Amino acid sequence: MNRAFTLAGLIGAAIMLPALASAGLAGTNDGAAAVLQQSFTAKGQAGMDRLDQDDVQRLCSRAPDGPALSEKEYAEIMASEEASIRYPADGQYLGDWRAGEKIAQNGKGFQSSDDPTQSSGGNCYACHQLAKGEVAYGTIGPSLYLYGKLRGNDAETQRYTYAKIYNSNAFLPCSSMPRFGHKGILDEQQIKDVVALLLDPQSPVNAE
Repeated sequence: MNRAFTLAGLIGAAIMLPALASAGLAGTNDGAAAVLQQSFTAKGQAGMDRLDQDDVQRLCSRAPDGPALSEKEYAEIMASEEASIRYPADGQYLGDWRAGEKIAQNGKGFQSSDDPTQSSGGNCYACHQLAKGEVAYGTIGPSLYLYGKLRGNDAETQRYTYAKIYNSNAFLPCSSMPRFGHKGILDEQQIKDVVALLLDPQSPVNAE
């Protein structure tokens, strides 16, 4: 199964570049892809199949250096990615925020040195501020501090938040946010736990 690399902040090992290309963050033209193919070899779970892009990744990789995506193409991306979202069969979107906090802080997964039998993390702090007390966080994505306090915790917000984590491209085509559920990076329960981290009133995310 082709999976996109999600662990921004741990990038540094050369073997990680193929995964970035698979995520649509590198290799935005044929020349770059050719260099990657020639320069790297598979190591453990970090296989060269990560260079194989799906239709959405190919479109989004084209945009920076080629023709801009049309409104029709953006609409097609959103429609296809929305169709990929698999909502929980039990209709429950909230898990355990304490487990969600561990997932948000966990940067392991999909690197050649990681144990593929262990669950991956979301490494959310690499791109977002979440809790007031966190002193080290990335700014690639918007701050999520007080996410639930500002948005509420109703069923519609829970469903939206679950879907956004599952596949961000359903809401913002060519988003740099990993498609956690679509690519099998996080499983259903893990996504529920991260939703709880964002929405539960007791979560540090919502503590002023």
